[in-house]
Amino acid sequence: MNSPKRILLAAVLAYAASLPAHADCVLPPAPSKIPDGNSASEQEMVTAMQTLKEYNGDVDTYTKCLDFEAKQNRLSRSDEERMHNSAVETLQKIAAKFNEQVRTFKAKSG
Repeated sequence: MNSPKRILLAAVLAYAASLPAHADCVLPPAPSKIPDGNSASEQEMVTAMQTLKEYNGDVDTYTKCLDFEAKQNRLSRSDEERMHNSAVETLQKIAAKFNEQVRTFKAKSG
């Protein structure tokens, strides 16, 4: 007779094996802070711009990974599209916030 623990373990392993294998595609963390254009120094704005450029490159790498996984049939095209769009939307929102703060920074600087 199978024990409940063995049955549970078998179910967990079967479920894990059925998941798409796209663990190599890691969504990059979004920058945690956008400087306030009213009070930020020029160096803070430059550092934030560099961080945003790096994040943009990381998102590009991530979306290429998703595409590759979909081409290898390890990720459905609908999942690839959903994950791709989510990452790009987050990037666009952060870039828009940063650009708003750059305009504020430039306006106060003259």
